[in-house]
Amino acid sequence: MLPRFFFQPGVIVTFLIIQVVPLVLYPAASFDPASQEWWLPVVLAVLALIGAIQILRRSLAPWPWYLISFSQGFNIISRLMLVLSRGTVNVNGVQVFNAPYVLMTIIAMLLSAFLIWYTDLPEVRMVMLGGVKQKEV
Repeated sequence: MLPRFFFQPGVIVTFLIIQVVPLVLYPAASFDPASQEWWLPVVLAVLALIGAIQILRRSLAPWPWYLISFSQGFNIISRLMLVLSRGTVNVNGVQVFNAPYVLMTIIAMLLSAFLIWYTDLPEVRMVMLGGVKQKEV
């Protein structure tokens, strides 16, 4: 189990804010308006931020949590599909392994998986709803 530090309101809020990082962690070329993949990270980041704002407003509805999990899960799925086509690049007629892109993809997928797991912990949800009193250590 995680140490109590991870269940403090400030830490949870920090994770809710930085959850945008794995959603927009793409090479700069991906955000070129001529590219067809720029809109997906933007839409997922907006959905995740809407969920985070509702959670920070102490919404009792479960949909903000589902919206965050959906955004992070869709991020994992879309990256799996993109890594198949972007895992190699053509350099002088030779296919070369695109290590930076694959590494960035793996890091983003691991961060998304961690955030899905973390935001689904009952302790995290109870603290954000104000249902758990912080114990003095």
